[in-house]
Amino acid sequence: MKGKYDNEMNLEIPSKSCNEAFARVTVATFASQLDPTIEEIADIKTAVSEAVTNSIIHGYENSEGIIKINCKIEGRKVIVEISDTGKGIENIDIAREPLYTTKAELERSGMGFTIMESFMDELHIESILGLGTKVTMTKTIKENT
Repeated sequence: MKGKYDNEMNLEIPSKSCNEAFARVTVATFASQLDPTIEEIADIKTAVSEAVTNSIIHGYENSEGIIKINCKIEGRKVIVEISDTGKGIENIDIAREPLYTTKAELERSGMGFTIMESFMDELHIESILGLGTKVTMTKTIKENT
């Protein structure tokens, strides 16, 4: 019996920076079943990299936790959910503003959400202080002709 999605995968990784590349490549490999262009794959990898890095640096700060990645394929759409149970975001609207950062001392650019938004078709952010954050990104892969 077929569910709502054509395919789905789940991944849980410790919030260590060495796992960011693994998460990026895993999601890109999953998305590759839709035969995306190199540019589409690069966009997905960049957005996933930003979301995972946000969880590591901002969500868990100096502690370690689990980052959950759920990917779904629905028709030509790739839906990527990246969630953590970290500290959460106090004000999502402010956090989405270009160049806003809470970690200026780390020379972070404050462009994470802006980058996710520009490389993906949709970006939705849910966060509860003290409970964590979930970022849902969607990209429609164009039909190759």
